[in-house]
This record gives sequence, structure tokens and C-alpha cells, in this order.
Amino acid sequence: MAIDKKQVEEIIRAVGGKENIEAATHCVTRLRFALYDEDKVDTELLDQNDLVKGQFSSQGQFQVVIGPGLVDKVYDEMIQITGGERSSKDDVKAAAGKKQNPLQRAIKTLSDIFIPILPAIITAGLLLGINNILTGPGIFFDGKSLVDVYPAWKDLASIINTIANTAFTFLPALIGWSAVTRFGGSPLLGIVLGLILVHPDLLSAYGYADAVNKGTVPTWNLFGWEIEKIGYQGQVLPVLVSAYLLAKMEIFLNKRVHDSIKLLVVAPVTLLVTGFLAFTIIGPVTFAIANAITSGLIYIYESYAALGGLIYGGLYALLVITGMHHTFLAVDVQLIGSQGGTFLWPMLALSNIAQGSAALAMMLVLREKKMRGLAATSSVSAFLGVTEPAIFGVNIRYRYPFIFGMVGSAIGGILLTINNVQATSIGVGGVPGFLSIFPDKWGVFFIGMAIVLIVPFLLTVAFGRAKLRKEDRTISTEASSASSVSSAPSEVQGAKAASLEVMAPLTGQAVPLEEVPDPAFAEKHMGEGIAIQPSGNQVVAPFDAQVAHVIKSKHAVILEHASGLQVLIHVGINTVSLKGEGFSMYVNTGDRVRAGQKLLEFDRKVIEAAGYPLITPIIIPDGQDIVERVEVLTGDVTSSQRSVLRVHFKG
Repeated sequence: MAIDKKQVEEIIRAVGGKENIEAATHCVTRLRFALYDEDKVDTELLDQNDLVKGQFSSQGQFQVVIGPGLVDKVYDEMIQITGGERSSKDDVKAAAGKKQNPLQRAIKTLSDIFIPILPAIITAGLLLGINNILTGPGIFFDGKSLVDVYPAWKDLASIINTIANTAFTFLPALIGWSAVTRFGGSPLLGIVLGLILVHPDLLSAYGYADAVNKGTVPTWNLFGWEIEKIGYQGQVLPVLVSAYLLAKMEIFLNKRVHDSIKLLVVAPVTLLVTGFLAFTIIGPVTFAIANAITSGLIYIYESYAALGGLIYGGLYALLVITGMHHTFLAVDVQLIGSQGGTFLWPMLALSNIAQGSAALAMMLVLREKKMRGLAATSSVSAFLGVTEPAIFGVNIRYRYPFIFGMVGSAIGGILLTINNVQATSIGVGGVPGFLSIFPDKWGVFFIGMAIVLIVPFLLTVAFGRAKLRKEDRTISTEASSASSVSSAPSEVQGAKAASLEVMAPLTGQAVPLEEVPDPAFAEKHMGEGIAIQPSGNQVVAPFDAQVAHVIKSKHAVILEHASGLQVLIHVGINTVSLKGEGFSMYVNTGDRVRAGQKLLEFDRKVIEAAGYPLITPIIIPDGQDIVERVEVLTGDVTSSQRSVLRVHFKG
């Protein structure tokens, strides 16, 4: 697909120009900017760009959603236009990180550590979901699992379970690799550090509680210092802190040890010192802290389950906006590792669906074609677990769908927590999230899915349509109040006219009202008439008349013929929202005008940029007793002298 250079130039202009871009890169779907001043971003100009599917700011980066297969072409064109240098994701992250406060940097660090290992965790989650289907009792048969009824499947399920559990069994190795990489150390040393903490010679963390009760916890005796010989399977904090120490020590030694002996000194000393401290100080302290955090969360959800579900389920979408949702990845992993399941992830999955449902509902509310398309595509993404396009592209923009999504998610969260619904793994969100749920809780989870699909959808449609009807009534009221100024038929040059030819007030293509993308006009709630797809930008009087009313936002005018007939000319659809921007009115209420006299001008670029259709209805408002019928004449209008309506009077 070819890229329109002008649209790319508009994106550059909308983000404040090339001088406002500190660094820019792209991922699979988005342009990612580190900007000097985000206050210079023209969000409205971005919304009007057909290339742009959404926009949002997160973790110091301003991100513009373009879409897969297209974003790389847009990026290439942008680099060519600006003459800037290509930047990596790390370059943009580093530039964006300078503008963040300590809390934002901490959240970003956790995000940078856990997001790279998500593919492994998601894969493990999907495979565990398959294993759950095979081994979960009561799914296909009463009280029995599939492998109980068909034993031939038992070993296959066992192999799948082994593959799936590997990522969680060696989780410290994954975290060690990612964390040490993030902190600037050698990834290989990070992997070795993680494996050290789960070495088979150590007592597994999963068996620690039983060993304590039995008094069989193994120990090392270092010259009288008793150190518990335990591993840190499923733990997050011990390996995170140890990885930070390892990376900093490696960097310190690399700067000071001569190149000729680095291989003999840096890695051995770094691993030995870090490993020793991990088993003697870091591990025991962080293990206790992690267990305290886990116990606190469990206590809250056991004692105040409904409140916890209401808060976390309802507010999770807000966490996404701030970027703080990445923080809870570590909490989920800790809960799974230490307790075998997490009660947080199921609520995340329902929040995904709720925001997707609210975005989907906007398809039935929005009138702009581009926004309806964005609502459709972003809702699908949310249903599959990626909510940013729906939240930032649609729901936050209109506010009420975002709020109704949170309402549905809160209700679903309460249902899940009071029924103790937990996930065996993380990474599988949205509709496929049921694969992560313990099979015996699928029924409750599916009820929760139904709630977050139905509640946000119905509330968004009902509120959105009511809002549109209110806007339509405002226009209709202005039209009807003006039409009541003079309702008595008058004489035309001393004789009653049998009909009136209404000339085209602007050039273009005359089409039936049914083609107007607005039910108020298309379904003729406001009256009979015609519409014109304009080719110009001027509206002229279709006959000699008096100006009965000028709509205050300058996008519409009502004219009254000497016979008493009134005609409404309404430029564009939903253009009342522009509040007069892009319109110039040349007449006032009460003025007398001649046929062909200019009434108003409009700026096509402003209206089109705002995403509003230019199609212009010409309406004979209902309630005019002198009208017998209206004859509609469609076709090309190359001159304002061409008739588009023939109004036949009674008598």
C-alpha cells in the first residue's frame, strides 16, 4: 500500500514538528516518540489523519497507532522527511526515561524486565490451559477427567504439563536473564544466577513450609553460621535484587580489571560474591518480604473479597492508562509461584473484554466512518487481550464508554473474587483467558464474561444514542422555533402560487436523504427534502426570501419564502460540534436576500479534518400546513440555478 506523503507530514506537524522530536522508532503497530514537549502535540490533527488509528502517551513516550504492515513504511517516510536518525527502542526508552519521576522509572523498570519474558509465560499458560482441559475433572464427564476415561491420553497430558511447567520451574533463570540485561550486565550471567537459585541440591521453595513443620530444613554451616539451604522456585524478589547486584558488580569490575585477566576474574568473582550474598542475606530477607506481601494480599481477598474485586476489577483500566499495570505482573508471578494460582489475572482478562465491549458498542453510536472502523478493529484487539487501541483510540476519547467498561469490569471482579476464581498462569488475556483459569471455575468465569460483554455494551449504546438524540433535538428545536415565526401563507405578486421551485443552494451531486449518515435526516424525522454532496464551499439563497433564523454555530440557516414556506439548509453532519469553526455567515436573522445571494461559506479542510461528512441536507421542516407534497430532483448540480426540490402547495 502506497503512503501519502502529505499524511506523514501532517503526523510530523501534529507531534510538534521535527524540532520537537528527540527520538523516534516504531514497533509492530505504532510510532513511538520521545518528544521534548508533549504539550505541543495537536491531538485533533492526529485524529483527523486517515493513517492514524489511535494515540496515547505512556511511560514518557507518545505513541501513534498506525497498524501492522503500514507503520514501517510510515516510519521510513517520516525519517526521509525529517532527515533525522533512526533510533532503536532502547534509544527512545532512554530519552523518554529522562522525563519520568522515580515512581514512573520504577514501573518502567519492572515493565522492561517482565515484558520480554511474557512470550515464554504466555506459551506456558496456553499449554497449561490445554493440560487443564485434558486433566480437569467434570469438564466432559461427571467427576472424571478426559484422561481418566481415556487413559491413552495420560502420557500426552504429562508431556504437555512438563513442557508448560518449565517456564515456571526455571522462572528465576528467565527473570535473571531479563533483569541483568536491563541493568546492563551479561545476560548469560543472569541465566546462571537464576539457575543457581533453583539448583536441584537445594530444598525446593514449594516444600519449605512442610520442612519447617517437620524440622527437616537442610542448612549450611559456615564456621558456626547456620544458613538454610533452600531454593527460590517461583520467587521474584530474590532474583530481582540479586540480578541488580550482579549487573552493577560486573560493570564495576569490567572497568577496573585488565583485559588480559577479565575472563579469569570478572565472571567468577561476580557470580561467587552475588551467589553468596543471595543465599546469606538477599534471599532470606526478600523471601520474607515476598511472603509477607503474598500473605497480605491473600488476607485481603479472603476477608474482603467483594471489595477487592470491586477495586481491582473496576480500576484496572485506569492502571493501564498510567502504565502501572506492569507492576502487577510481578505480583501475579509471585502468587503463581508461591500459591499455585493468582486471583488478579482473571479480573484483568475481564477488564480486557469490558473495554472491548464498550468500544464495539461505539460502532452503533458513532456517525463518522473512520471512528466506526477504529471502534471495530480496536474492540477485536481488546477481546484478544490488548486493550490500548480500544482505551486510547476510542473509549477515553468519548469518556463514557471507558467508564461503562470499568462498571462492567467491577461487577465481574466482584463475581470472580467471591467465588475464588484463580488462574494457573498469566499472559492469556481477553476471551482466550479462560484457558488460564482452573477448570472447576470455568462456569463462574463464563458468567463473568457474559456480564462484561453485556453491561458495558448496553450502557454505552443507551447513553450514546440518548446523547445523539439530545443533539438532534437541539438542532430540530432551533429549526422549529424559527419556523413558527411566520406560518401563514402569503400572496406571491398578488396571486397564490401552485408550487415553488427550490434551486440548489450549492453545487455538487444531489442525492436522496436516505444517503445522509444521520438518522435524524435519513429517516426524515425533521422533514422531507434532499441532500447535496458539495463540490464547492459556498451556500447561496435558493429563492428570494427572508432569513428566518441563523443557527448560532453558523453551520445552518432557515429561509422563509413569501408564501410562508420555510427551508432549512444544514451544512455537514454533526458540524454543530465545531461551534462555528470553519464557517463564515454573511447574513443575519431578519435580512432579506435575493436568489443566488451568498449566505455562508465553509472551510472544507476544517470540516473534513474534524472527521465530519460534508453532505448537506436541504429540508422542508414538518408542520407546515401549506405543503401538500414535495418532489425530489436528484442528479448533478453544476449551477445554483438548477432546481432540486419542487414544493406543491395545498389548494
